[in-house]
Amino acid sequence: MFKYLSGILGLDVGIDLGTANIVVYVKEKGIVLSEPSTVAVRKLPRGRGLEVIAVGQEAKSMAGKTPTGVEAIWPLQDGVIANFDMTEELIRFCLHKAKGGGSFMAHPRVVISVPAEVTEVERKAVVDATLGAGASEAYVVDEPISAALGVGLPIDKPQGCMIVDVGGGTSEVSVISLGGIVVTSSLRNAGKVMDNAIIAMLRQRYALLIGDTTAEEVKNTIGSALPLTPELEMAVKGRDLSDGLPKVDTVSSVEVREALDPIFLGIEDMVKVALEKTPPELAKDIVDQGIVLSGGVSLMRGFAERLSRAVNTPVITAEKPLYSVAMGVGKILENLGAMRRVLMSVERGSR
Repeated sequence: MFKYLSGILGLDVGIDLGTANIVVYVKEKGIVLSEPSTVAVRKLPRGRGLEVIAVGQEAKSMAGKTPTGVEAIWPLQDGVIANFDMTEELIRFCLHKAKGGGSFMAHPRVVISVPAEVTEVERKAVVDATLGAGASEAYVVDEPISAALGVGLPIDKPQGCMIVDVGGGTSEVSVISLGGIVVTSSLRNAGKVMDNAIIAMLRQRYALLIGDTTAEEVKNTIGSALPLTPELEMAVKGRDLSDGLPKVDTVSSVEVREALDPIFLGIEDMVKVALEKTPPELAKDIVDQGIVLSGGVSLMRGFAERLSRAVNTPVITAEKPLYSVAMGVGKILENLGAMRRVLMSVERGSR
């Protein structure tokens, strides 16, 4: 009965389940939520488990600042579930927000995206977490398919489309034709690894210890893939490793770029390998229409230009790279019947 009513009333929800951010799309409403994929928990006394005290932006603001017994958790690592219970809480939070906080029709149909190279066990874990969070039906779709749909690529036509999605946990490249993935490859080198590289650089060069949130701020403020004119500087605050006292150092975009360079080289090599594996007729199409870049890291200064130089192919940054996957999931929701026939990568779980 719930399945029938949810279809009639249009309570269909799409989720871009990212390592760093989670974006929620509701059918006929569009994107209604974009929050960090963070859950803050408190340990209950006498070993009675964990109590969720905050989710999303509120939980992220607690990271590195929590008292004893309270912890901010990132339940997804490298694009897959690392903590099943907390992922279920995260999805439950999204569904609650999607239905406006009310209790009526609390069991929507959900389409949720995952990296293309996840295992069947990891894919099933996403379905189980979604159903456990209150969905009546759960469909899983590969992120490259969603991202390509979201940026408007003609994936159902007999021509090659290449999309490179660089998010918080994974960097993924896929060639798509006739509604399916022809070539795909992924790296666990993405936004979070960039943050760690900045932390390591400051620790080694300045004996300055900073947290993940500060590293992300440095990356977004002065990070770049190519030299800038002029180069940028930023005052970075943290703890002096030599005496444990607070410390401020001025860091340049040159130093940050040097720290990030190996990660950009890895992404370039991943794309080159994918192009080498691409059939010649599809490679021709890719040269004609270019490679599309999506994901949060695609906003890094000079990234698209650097990648274009490396692979000798035009590279275009998506109009809204942070929401490409969510917009693609939304297009699937708007015509779920047709999409199930075309997109063979969509799976279904039933409550």
